[in-house]
Amino acid sequence: MQEAFVQLARARSQKGAEPVAFGYLATTVRNTCYSMLRRRRRRAEVVEPLLERASPEATEEERVMVEEALNALPVEQREVVYLKMFEGLTFREISDRCGISINTAGSRYRYATETLRRVLGPGKETC
Repeated sequence: MQEAFVQLARARSQKGAEPVAFGYLATTVRNTCYSMLRRRRRRAEVVEPLLERASPEATEEERVMVEEALNALPVEQREVVYLKMFEGLTFREISDRCGISINTAGSRYRYATETLRRVLGPGKETC
């Protein structure tokens, strides 16, 4: 995360005393986080669980399945799912925060939820 603030300081020093917009900072932090995630995947680090149990009756196995399904999503889709489900943002707020159109935010969410339903949904019934 420090990398994002170092980049921000460099950009600010290059632009003079002009204040840096929140959007630039948010984009820099997001891109730095993406870079960190890519490095972690390459090194195959063990990452602490992202999710706690959703309910007392949920098993550890179910929590792991959901977390693995979320981690398998493309980063852009995972970001939108997180902002929508865990932070409760609207698609308009997500589009503003991520610097994407509202339609892109909605479609990323839709693709992610379709994938999660397919991966986590009940098994197909057999005759």
